[in-house]
Amino acid sequence: MEIISFDEFKKMDIRVGKILEVKDHPDADKLYVLTVDIGDEIRKIVAGIRPYYQKEELTGKLIIVLTNLQPRTIRGIESKGMLLAGLDGNNLGVLTVDKDLRPGTKIS
Repeated sequence: MEIISFDEFKKMDIRVGKILEVKDHPDADKLYVLTVDIGDEIRKIVAGIRPYYQKEELTGKLIIVLTNLQPRTIRGIESKGMLLAGLDGNNLGVLTVDKDLRPGTKIS
């Protein structure tokens, strides 16, 4: 594990996002294209969580999103952020919040 400084950590913009819509990626069996409200804008995020979740399970969830990651085109679709999740063997869990926080709320 690489250790980072607190100053490096502060560069990360981590926020609450609300999943508004989930679509299958047209060119990948393991990817979803999520429409996520992060407070001041709506973004598309491509995530490899399709084998672990049904679309209905994700829609409306409040998740944790790294918002200032450099955008990346994944199989032809630009992804502007990364949802945070943990993988334990074959069990994947998307990080969610346990209170009704506004989309865009900063995580610190």
